[in-house]
Amino acid sequence: MIERKKKIRIIQISLLVVGLLIIFFTYIKNNNMSEEKIIFSESQKKIKQQIENQAAGDIFYNIEYSGLDLAGNRYILKSEEATPDKSNQDVVRMKLVTAKFYFKDGTLLSVASDAGIYNNKTLDMFFDGNVKANYIDSSLSADEAEYSNSKSFLIITKNVTIEDPKGTMYADKLFFDIKKQTLKIAAFEDNKINANINLK
Repeated sequence: MIERKKKIRIIQISLLVVGLLIIFFTYIKNNNMSEEKIIFSESQKKIKQQIENQAAGDIFYNIEYSGLDLAGNRYILKSEEATPDKSNQDVVRMKLVTAKFYFKDGTLLSVASDAGIYNNKTLDMFFDGNVKANYIDSSLSADEAEYSNSKSFLIITKNVTIEDPKGTMYADKLFFDIKKQTLKIAAFEDNKINANINLK
C-alpha cells in the first residue's frame, strides 16, 4: 500500500513538473512572439514614416556645398536640413544655414540665417530670416540677403543694421556690386538712413 502511494506521488509530481514546464515554455514563446510583434510594429512605423518623407520630398540632413564663384572666391555653404525643390531640380530649400566666403584678398565673410535657397547650377544663394553676417570688424543683421553669383551682386534688405568700430548704421537696403566694388545704401518711402559715426 505504501509502495503504491509512493508511485502515485512520483507520478503526480512528474505530471506537475511536466505541466509547469509546458506552461513555462508556452509563456516564454508567447512573450517572444509579442516582442516580435512590437518590433515588427515599430519597423512598420519607421517604414511608413520614410515613405511619407519620400512622398513629401527627400529630406537631407547636415549637407555641405563648396566651390568657387565666378570671381574665383571660395565658398562653403552648410545646412542642417535641406529639401530639393520639386519644380526645379537645381534649387535646394534649406533650414539653419551658414555660409563662409573666402575672398582672394584673405578676408572672410560669414553669413547665417534661419532658412535659405541655393541654386546649385547658378550658385546663387538666398538667406531668409534672422540673417547675421560678419566681415572683418563689422557685423550685420537683417531679415533677408541675396547673393547672386551669376549677376555678381549682394543685396541685403529689411531692417538692416551694421555695427562697426566706426559706428552704427540702420538702413532698408544695401546693394553691393561685386565687380565694381561699389556700395549703395537705400531707404524706402523717404525714410532716413540713420547712422551713428565715431569720429575718433
